[in-house]
Amino acid sequence: MSATAQPRRIQLLDTTLRDGEQTQGVSFSANEKMNIARALLQSLKVDRIEIASACVSDGEKEAVARITEWAAENGLVERIEVLGFVDYKRSVDWIRSAGCRVINLLAKGSEKHCREQLGKTLESHIEDIGRTVEYAHEQGLRVNMYLEDWSNGYRDSRDYVYGLIEGTRHLGISHYLLPDTLGMMSPAQVRDSLTDMQAKFPDIEFDFHPHNDYGLATANVLAAVEAGINNIHCTMNCLGERAGNASLAEVAVALRDMLGAELSIDESRIGMLSRMVENFSGKWIAANAPIVGADVFTQTAGIHADGDLKGDLYKTRLSPERFARKHTYALGKMSGKASLKNNLDEMGISLSAEDQAKVLERIVKLGDSKHVITSEDLPFIIADVMESREYHHITLLNCYINTGLNVESTASVRVNLRGKEYQGSGSGNGGFDAFMDAIARILKKKHVLMPDLLDYEVHIPRGGQTSALTECIITWAGEEREFKTRGVDANQVLAAVKATMRMINIRLQAEQS
Repeated sequence: MSATAQPRRIQLLDTTLRDGEQTQGVSFSANEKMNIARALLQSLKVDRIEIASACVSDGEKEAVARITEWAAENGLVERIEVLGFVDYKRSVDWIRSAGCRVINLLAKGSEKHCREQLGKTLESHIEDIGRTVEYAHEQGLRVNMYLEDWSNGYRDSRDYVYGLIEGTRHLGISHYLLPDTLGMMSPAQVRDSLTDMQAKFPDIEFDFHPHNDYGLATANVLAAVEAGINNIHCTMNCLGERAGNASLAEVAVALRDMLGAELSIDESRIGMLSRMVENFSGKWIAANAPIVGADVFTQTAGIHADGDLKGDLYKTRLSPERFARKHTYALGKMSGKASLKNNLDEMGISLSAEDQAKVLERIVKLGDSKHVITSEDLPFIIADVMESREYHHITLLNCYINTGLNVESTASVRVNLRGKEYQGSGSGNGGFDAFMDAIARILKKKHVLMPDLLDYEVHIPRGGQTSALTECIITWAGEEREFKTRGVDANQVLAAVKATMRMINIRLQAEQS
């Protein structure tokens, strides 16, 4: 597109509530459909939505009626469409009684489907379509028409496809909807076939409806738009039968960035709607899903964090701010100083170079042991490192804790105490109690008494995962005043064990001083 050319306006039809509901195991309630429809039209600002198939159930009809009633009150009812069938009055009456004004008629787009599934000739099928369309117009409905299995129909019997359009073009059909029903086309095939269709029927408005069986849905959308198509169908989170439909998030962003297209979509709402559909559908998207995945704006390699810190060297037009998100820098064994500094800056924490090195060493060690470290874990790690003392009078060599339901917990402990190894076992009401019994037995042999435990706190990061680091802070009774020690581990009991071992080292150091 030249610098002076006006961007082409591309309309998106979202069919999450119709085709997306054909995903295995997905069935939206009437209330969920209502909320998704409102979010699609009002928040995301999609041009059109296809919300149901006619004659499915009473519940489906109730959902359509609720959506269309709301849409009529807000001047949006013309943007709502329902799939109907070539069954004369049945689908039309169902759709009209539900308050919808647009029927997307499902005709057979391949000669094989027409002959073998319907047992009809092209001519008789056209006759049935004519009766249904005429009745729909009488009832005040606007009619679009799907050519089901168009991609195979075009490949196998192009004359059938041409004949179907020629035989129905006088009926006043608004849009002809061309689906790659089984997702079997390549971008080159999409471009060539749609270029041909538009050359053959230059006065007809076509929509392209891709599926993602080969993972080519978004690429096929780009090819369709390059061929001249201005109306694209997609779903949230790639929902749809088998491998799903084209992802609305991918399609919208690719059309804007790759082809300079003008769209109505409010990109800042994509993430919110994606999460809503996740929750309602029960189909969770991959963390690395483009645009909406949890990890797609996270830099893991330290060199990338360093490049961003020094000059945004690894940032592109695909910025998280467009989608109301932020860049994050992962913490783990691949972290470098820049990854840590980016996280510290984001949290408003300042550490000396020496302390940063200590924290980074702990992060790398945790990451090397497979721990997933989040920014929420970072304050725990910092506090743990800052509190650390270089006392190694006693070192925990092994700790095995056995606990279960309605049974007493047991612990087996092996330590190095001032150069010699000692073993002990204990039992108690819970894993930590059993550990305390075991370690107290060992220390008693060396005439070291355990102080009283005054308070025990456990903190887990807000929004943390089940694998998140746990911080345990224990308050102990000292000879002159109480004092606290901290332990950090993904295992809650071991966090308490570490806090206890730190307390013992402090006590042994005090005795030696």
